[in-house]
Amino acid sequence: MKDYITKIMMIVLQIMIFCNIVFAQQTENKAVLQGIITDKDSDKPLMGVHISVRNMELNTVSDTNGRFVINVPSGNKSYLLDFFYEGYSKMFLNVKDTEKELHVRLSSNTKLLGEVVVSATRNETDKKEAPIIVNIASAELFETTSSCNLKEVMGFQPGLRVENNCGNCGTSQLRINGLEGQYSQILIDSRPVFSSLASVYGLEQFPVDMIERVEIIRGGGSALFGSNAIGGIVNIITKEPLRNSVMIANTTNMLTINSFDINTSLNSSFVSNDHKAGIYIFGMLKNRHSYDRNQDGFSDIPKLNTENIGFRGFYNTSNYSQLIAEFHHIHEFRRGGNMFDNPPHESDIAEYLNHKIDGGSLRFKSYSSDYKHNIDMFVSGQLIDRDSYFGAEKGANAYGKTNDKTFAAGTKYSFNMEKLLFLPAQLTAGIEYNFNTIHDKFAGLGRNIEQITHIFGAYLQNEWKNKYIGLLFGARLDKHNIMKNAVFSPRINMRYSPCEKIGFRVSYSSGYRAPQTYNEDLHIEAVGGSLTLIQLANNLRPEYSHSINASVDFYHNFGDMKTNLLLEGFYTTLNDVFVLENIGQDTVKSIIYKERRNGSGATVYGVNIEGKIGIDNIFDIQLGYTLQSSLYNNPERWSDQLTPQRRIFRTPDYYGYITSNFYITQSFRASFFGNHTGSMLVQHTISEEGKENKELEVITPAFWDFGLKLAYNFPIADKINFEINGGVKNIFDAYQKDLDYGKLKDAAYVYGPSLPRMFFIGAKIYL
Repeated sequence: MKDYITKIMMIVLQIMIFCNIVFAQQTENKAVLQGIITDKDSDKPLMGVHISVRNMELNTVSDTNGRFVINVPSGNKSYLLDFFYEGYSKMFLNVKDTEKELHVRLSSNTKLLGEVVVSATRNETDKKEAPIIVNIASAELFETTSSCNLKEVMGFQPGLRVENNCGNCGTSQLRINGLEGQYSQILIDSRPVFSSLASVYGLEQFPVDMIERVEIIRGGGSALFGSNAIGGIVNIITKEPLRNSVMIANTTNMLTINSFDINTSLNSSFVSNDHKAGIYIFGMLKNRHSYDRNQDGFSDIPKLNTENIGFRGFYNTSNYSQLIAEFHHIHEFRRGGNMFDNPPHESDIAEYLNHKIDGGSLRFKSYSSDYKHNIDMFVSGQLIDRDSYFGAEKGANAYGKTNDKTFAAGTKYSFNMEKLLFLPAQLTAGIEYNFNTIHDKFAGLGRNIEQITHIFGAYLQNEWKNKYIGLLFGARLDKHNIMKNAVFSPRINMRYSPCEKIGFRVSYSSGYRAPQTYNEDLHIEAVGGSLTLIQLANNLRPEYSHSINASVDFYHNFGDMKTNLLLEGFYTTLNDVFVLENIGQDTVKSIIYKERRNGSGATVYGVNIEGKIGIDNIFDIQLGYTLQSSLYNNPERWSDQLTPQRRIFRTPDYYGYITSNFYITQSFRASFFGNHTGSMLVQHTISEEGKENKELEVITPAFWDFGLKLAYNFPIADKINFEINGGVKNIFDAYQKDLDYGKLKDAAYVYGPSLPRMFFIGAKIYL
């Protein structure tokens, strides 16, 4: 297998070299591009805007009058210019060399109209003209909510909800439109290296210092990115070097007077004077004490120590080609249960994990001189080495070892046409290969999972669009080694914008999940002193889906006040849906067995509502709410003690969020944020010494989780700033009141906010 992967990498590198020779057409003659940059609403000149020519070692900044001049090679028909300015949406512009004077108008972030996204079509496109709705969790949102990792921020998007699944080890999952975490595809820079094992704890492992933004697509995305993208796509875009900068920050959270969560980070960006090369480096340390809410001697939030380090860099190999490299290393230790000073096997309950994760990617992109043709190639991979202990009753045989390897490679070609039939069009085609091997061994528990998957995929799509109309037809063909037949996944997207203020969208897509081990199958939880293991049914069939989404997006300005309202309806059917059923218990080994099998099917439908309102430099408010229904087509049995149930567990019929910023002065900002979760149906197993376990279905109470942050910025020197901030999360301490007690607790019976009321204070210095 190693020789096979090496051959693939060599082929990709040879293609990179070939494309570099073909596309790297240069000329020594120079042309001049010049213009003025202003605020779109006030028309005031903007000083210090960073302008660069895409894939060329050329850049400049605007002067005090907003003007810029940049020399470019002559003889080209057009150039792609990137504009970046703090507090404003990024913008790219295709400029012809015949244009004598440019007038570029940038929009402030409040409006969030001019953002560039890649997840909608696998090509960079204006968010407003994207064929499907793409939501963005930006660095600004991380700041507003004082989030230190991906898990803390993902609940502040419509249709998304982060939930805890285990009170011992703190595993969590992200649900999109009510579907479980394994129905969503998590990508890093559009690459599928976030394996099932990585998904178990990955939301909490990835630091915000690594992330530029997160793009979220709700609804089926298998035609774009392959299997598992049934509920949606979460694309983590890593930070890239844009200018020279350094930042040091610390946030200290206090859970109790003796329990703290301390986060310290350092990141820096360096770009050469000719903008030919640059590198962004980040590092973060996290140290969290365990937390025991009900004072029973057993943790409800695990102890956690995390170390992160990594970089992303670029090198312009020619005027029309660029090489991009990314690497990240994560070392995480977590432990829940009791008797933390003792070895795990001397504790009544211990869930202990020691992760070492190394991942990275190499990407090469090249354009033709007229920017009509683009080739984008990548190789990426991730290695996970995990030592673990899942045990109860001081069992010495519950140590485990897990190894996970993921490798992906692919190439994409796109062709921009001035007109095809009736509209400007873009053709995109690509091929991908994804390989994953996992070996999960717990000798004492009798579990030994060895699984190898490899998927060959090819996709083709064509998008017609102008300012008013967008029409996209696309499809993907995947051959999964676990499935007998290849899977064809089509997509159709339509957009109609009769004017700048309104946009209608409708889409259809299909998807699939292979009968393989997923993230929740790799998680072991304690229930009544026993451990729960999930196994796959021998005749498990693939699961297929069909999704329909329709939305209307409305924008309007009331004087200086900008508003945006989004209404989106979604409907997804799942055939041969995967369900879990209790199939027995080994009382000698204290193991409860569950089997993943095929159910009759399920239907998930509902409405997402999102609203934004704000005045630049005064305030901005964003809120969202979801109303939904998640039901099995026929009642499914999970317990012999209870009647079968149609309602899908842990899916509230309504939930929402709010984030807001109030700019009291130029240096002083107040942020208010929160989540609301409605009641839901949750499984609960009650255990008592010498008695049979009692299984229940509980309707949980609804709860609100609000937070407040105050931040003040002190300019201490030219381009050097110092910020101090502080606040409180979960102001009203809306923590779960009926947690299980003692060593026979049901660790899976958790449904409330992930954190109790927690005061925090932070500081950062940046330039």
